[in-house]
Amino acid sequence: MSRGSVGRGGWLVLVALGIGCSGEHAPAPAPEPSPVVASLGTAERTAEAGRVELVGTVTAAQTAAVTSRVAALVTAVHVDLGDRVRAGQLLVSIDPTAAQGQVSQAQGALAQATAALALAERNYQRFEALQARQAASELELDAARMQLEQAKGAVEQAKGAVSAASSVARESRVVAPFAGRVAQRMVEVGELAAPGRPLLLVESDGERRLVLSAPEALWAPAALAVGATLPVRFDGRPDLGEVQRPIAEVSPGADPLTHAYTVKVALSGLDVASGSVGRGYLPAAARETVLVPAAALIEQGGLTLVVVRGEDGKAQTRLVSLGERRPDGRVEVLAGLAGGEQLALGLAAAPPAGARLEAAQ
Repeated sequence: MSRGSVGRGGWLVLVALGIGCSGEHAPAPAPEPSPVVASLGTAERTAEAGRVELVGTVTAAQTAAVTSRVAALVTAVHVDLGDRVRAGQLLVSIDPTAAQGQVSQAQGALAQATAALALAERNYQRFEALQARQAASELELDAARMQLEQAKGAVEQAKGAVSAASSVARESRVVAPFAGRVAQRMVEVGELAAPGRPLLLVESDGERRLVLSAPEALWAPAALAVGATLPVRFDGRPDLGEVQRPIAEVSPGADPLTHAYTVKVALSGLDVASGSVGRGYLPAAARETVLVPAAALIEQGGLTLVVVRGEDGKAQTRLVSLGERRPDGRVEVLAGLAGGEQLALGLAAAPPAGARLEAAQ
């Protein structure tokens, strides 16, 4: 009985082991991804004249921060942001009460000085007549003459005070210094206008200028002379492409803080808004670069990718770093490609690894 029982248990163990061994199979190979069909382009490696990019801002040819010489409340603002104005047009009205009081005080002082002058003249004439009859001493005549000259000086001083007060009183009417438009409004009715505080920013119409900062290390007097042309482009106006424009102004020396020269490029004939970002390009030594069609770029997860067709015909996804975009639609690749690679064009996303890349017919 016991031997039979042991034999049956042994057979059960052997059967269980046999079943376990028979269940171990090699994993099935993963299915190959579906082929991707796309137009193909080439990453072109080319030698070209190098250039350095300078970033700047478009400004008006004339810009003025309009202020007041009167410390008083603003009673009216007659223009708003973006309004066009004429030279001499009323922009801001300021309470004239204080300024008119100063004019009245100055006029009163002038009247007193005038009366004192008339008295000093009569007094001098009296002493002059007495001295002629030996009835007054030379010292008394000199004292009368001094009083007369002092009175004349006081009158001139009072006239100057009246003129100054009247000039300040006229500042209660703040007018446009030239024709243009209101670029900024920095005051409201009821606020205090004070000398030196800007109320409005007015910029001239018409010509704009691109203001660039050229580092001292890149300074090239021949390329940045007044009258020389500079290739420029604007981020907000890609339709203009790259255009050649003359240099209108160049600072005579570098800024002591930034160690850079200021270069102003004339933009006559171009409709570019002030405040826009502009880029100018300085010539530099020739260099090799890799250019790819813009259609080869894939923006995915905050990264820029391209899909390369390998020698085995399969897709390889690569991360690239980009440089300048060219007017012909190509983009400079700074890192990630060596040049000569075949690239897939027009893909919305990177294909799976190992997928075959076939050229569209």
